[in-house]
Amino acid sequence: MELAPGVRVAVTDRHGGVSAPPFGSRNLGGLVGDDPEAVRANRAGVAAELGVRAVVFMRQVHGAEIAYVSEPFGDDPPPVDGVFTTEPGLALASLGADCPAVLVADPHARLVGAAHSGRPGTAAGIATALVEAMAAKGAEPGRMVALIGPGACGRCYEVPAELREQVASRVPETWSDTSWGTPALDLRAGIEAQLRAAGLPEVRHDARCTIEAEELYSHRREQPGGRFAGLIWLT
Repeated sequence: MELAPGVRVAVTDRHGGVSAPPFGSRNLGGLVGDDPEAVRANRAGVAAELGVRAVVFMRQVHGAEIAYVSEPFGDDPPPVDGVFTTEPGLALASLGADCPAVLVADPHARLVGAAHSGRPGTAAGIATALVEAMAAKGAEPGRMVALIGPGACGRCYEVPAELREQVASRVPETWSDTSWGTPALDLRAGIEAQLRAAGLPEVRHDARCTIEAEELYSHRREQPGGRFAGLIWLT
């Protein structure tokens, strides 16, 4: 779908690939135990379906490091959780199986970025770091628009009380309770708060909960399992 003029985004699901169970069938994650040839075929299929020249996949480590890219990393990507580019037709992928993707664009500056914002990354401010890195290259937060992808929702993402305290001490908006009354984290609310504080006027959502949406992979619901992707690119 179009996120902004000249900017497209997509969220894959688990269907339409070649991976065998328990990764069936469109697993895009290379570090979950799936057949590497199946993963390569799935990734190539996504690029062809989207009509992009290439897709950048990161080696996500739940950190807050950001890198500018003009080509894919290849078979040995560096440990980063955010990338951005000015290159048309180069799709940026954030893999997830409960961790939301953060897809950001300044359509005027022709800059797009993607980040993987799980619990550690949200606490570390990966979304803020992505906005700041893009701003250093000429983007303006007041012109940016973002999409937060599917993730474990604040009514399902149960955590120990001490962990909720720890994360909410950094990002208060993450404080939540499950639908059954136990401590939880709402990463989506925390990420939106970070983006708004960074100056973004427009934050959209693919609000599906990965734990509940069976068309998506969920690490909490099934192990072992695959990874889907949120992607953004310039047309």
